[in-house]
Amino acid sequence: MTADAGREIYTVSRLNREARALLEEGFPLLWVEGEVSNLARPRSGHLYFTLKDASAQVRCAFFRNRHRPGMPALADGMQVLVRARVSLYEARGDYQLLVESVEEAGDGALRRAFEALKARLAAEGLFDADRKRPLPRLPRAVAVVTSPTGAAIRDILHVLARRFPAVPVYVYPTAVQGEGAAAQIVAAIRRAGRERRADVLILARGGGSLEDLWPFNEEAVARAIRACPIPVVSGVGHEVDVTIADLAADLRAPTPSAAAELVVPDRGEWRARLARDRERLAQAARRLLRRRREGLEGLAARLARQHPRRILRQRNQRLDEASLRLERAARALVGARRRRLELLAARLARQHPRRRLAARRARLAELRVRLGTAARGGIERRRRHLAALRAALGAGGRRPLERWRPRLARLAGRLDGTSPLRTLARGYAIVITPDGRILRDAAAVRAGDAVRARLARGALDCRVEAVHRGETP
Repeated sequence: MTADAGREIYTVSRLNREARALLEEGFPLLWVEGEVSNLARPRSGHLYFTLKDASAQVRCAFFRNRHRPGMPALADGMQVLVRARVSLYEARGDYQLLVESVEEAGDGALRRAFEALKARLAAEGLFDADRKRPLPRLPRAVAVVTSPTGAAIRDILHVLARRFPAVPVYVYPTAVQGEGAAAQIVAAIRRAGRERRADVLILARGGGSLEDLWPFNEEAVARAIRACPIPVVSGVGHEVDVTIADLAADLRAPTPSAAAELVVPDRGEWRARLARDRERLAQAARRLLRRRREGLEGLAARLARQHPRRILRQRNQRLDEASLRLERAARALVGARRRRLELLAARLARQHPRRRLAARRARLAELRVRLGTAARGGIERRRRHLAALRAALGAGGRRPLERWRPRLARLAGRLDGTSPLRTLARGYAIVITPDGRILRDAAAVRAGDAVRARLARGALDCRVEAVHRGETP
């Protein structure tokens, strides 16, 4: 590989090498049917030929170390079924098959019969996923239907003993190939289902050709698997071998050992899980106990707060406080009412008619004295003025008197116009209340009150019959 301007450049060798790795890793061991042509037998003992059908062909390499006694002698035009891996011949860049084994074309007929039965049972719904039953997490026991002398039972027992030795195993022996093997397999499955000593059943045998595995491709075996009352795990052949039993089973394992791995848990994992579950359970129990203890303490505190004795003491204390507040409120109310009564009594005393009448009488007497004084002062001033006028008249004759007469006439007219007597002479009256106030508003008296009406000549003592507020004459 060289670098050119940041590009990765492959050599042809590297390209073919990585292409071969991709082909070999990308395809499993598989069966291919076709016609042999261009068969070559070099001195090395390896066989090279082309396998073809009506529309395509592929090169095949069958190395000498893969030859088995009893294998068919290959010849051009022979119809064969090869078991091979996909690869690439790096030197020429040829895509090819590396053959592991070869079977005659008769196996092709078996393959077609297999495909026909598979299609018919699939159409019937025998292989549907919704008919598959789950396996128990930890079975009480495991039933195994297989040959008691084959390698499969040894592998299964070894794996079960290693993973979970506490689970008992019941082996139902049967032939796993040859004539009558299918009937024995069906009988063993039915017996295991009838006895119900196990929670799961393993149907197993080692690898082999399609003909060797044919008892597991019988319709009776598939129907026995579906009719079995306990879940069935199929571990027939190798990973590339797929049988009707594999399709009908509740779970397919690639090998018998893998089937044993699937039916029981690993004891180490279970111990770790049990330890984790035990710790979580202990933590949950501690948390529950703590919550319950806290809840109990809370309830005890609430009970103490809500105890009748405590409530009664609180209610008694509140009653005492309410009694004291009521007593203080009553005293305050009585005091307020007493002060209000005293205030009203004082106001009543101030507003009593006798007191007001006495006040009005005193006021009237005062006003009479002031009026007398004012009248006397006015008369005295008028006398002095008249005396001055007379003196002036005596001294100056009639001409000064004539000079003062218009002014005196104006003053007399103004005095006569403002005199209340002149108003009374026009038919009006001055109404005086018993306390001496001049009545100006009808709202100041009530019906039944006594009043005095002063006229131009004389006065009338009257009693109010009705009060008309807001009316004008």
